[in-house]
Amino acid sequence: MNFSMILSATELGLLYTLLTLGLFISYRILDIPDLTVDGSFTLGAATGTMVTISGHPILGLIAAACVGVLAGSVTATLQTKLKVNPILSGILTMTALYSINIMIMNDKANVSLLGETTIFTMAKEIMGTRAALVIGVVSVLVACVLLGLFLHTKLGLSIRATGDNEDMVRSSSINVDAMKIIGLALANALVALSGAMVAQKQSFSDASMGTGMVVIGIASLIIGEVLVDIVVKQRGIKANIVAAVIGSIIYRLIISAALVVDISATSMKLVSAIIVAIAISYPVIKSIIGQKMNQYRRQKGGNIHA
Repeated sequence: MNFSMILSATELGLLYTLLTLGLFISYRILDIPDLTVDGSFTLGAATGTMVTISGHPILGLIAAACVGVLAGSVTATLQTKLKVNPILSGILTMTALYSINIMIMNDKANVSLLGETTIFTMAKEIMGTRAALVIGVVSVLVACVLLGLFLHTKLGLSIRATGDNEDMVRSSSINVDAMKIIGLALANALVALSGAMVAQKQSFSDASMGTGMVVIGIASLIIGEVLVDIVVKQRGIKANIVAAVIGSIIYRLIISAALVVDISATSMKLVSAIIVAIAISYPVIKSIIGQKMNQYRRQKGGNIHA
């Protein structure tokens, strides 16, 4: 894997960090398996693409985040007000978004941005070939700082408490339903924003580009957590945010390495699933290996004494 591929993977990993941060909010903070992500990622890409085509690439990113808020709010409302199972509510919203996304793209499954002005073409005129990397770094820094600050506000702490102990929060006169709605709205805003930025980076949006985004996001998150756990004993909000950034970049590097060894594009979802399974199972695998090693040492010691 040459330097150019590493740089490209890093740039894309930074843009996908926003997706991972969104899943961090729903999956880790609220403890909700939100499957809306597959649909809201494409929703952000479709909305951002169409607004960009109209000549407003920056407004396209803002619009993408706004429709992401709506998608997350719908899922949360199904869960909290209509008492629909969290997984099912995400599936319902994701399914509805597939049709909505195609409608947004003027009944087309794929819309190209080639020849259109995007934030990347605008930045390239000023900063040259490193424009995409600069945009990725700046967007991730801003998102991480704002998210970190938000999660330490009274509202942010209430959302975190809702995920930790819903019954305790409800007994404290905090509106649990509102916390879930705000949390999922924010999570999907980040996911949709990620979709819009990836679409502008790749110069197209596609109706199926969100397929498997939940797996990709969770894989990135868990990979980052495993690596951060090597350095820190207990992860706080800052460490978790750093884990999301590191995991997103490492995941993209792994995918790039897989492509280098001629793994077909159709097998990428399988590779992603295997990565997630290994990452999730890492603590158990580590414990089993540790137990086996201890048994081996005891047996070896016993043989020596005998």
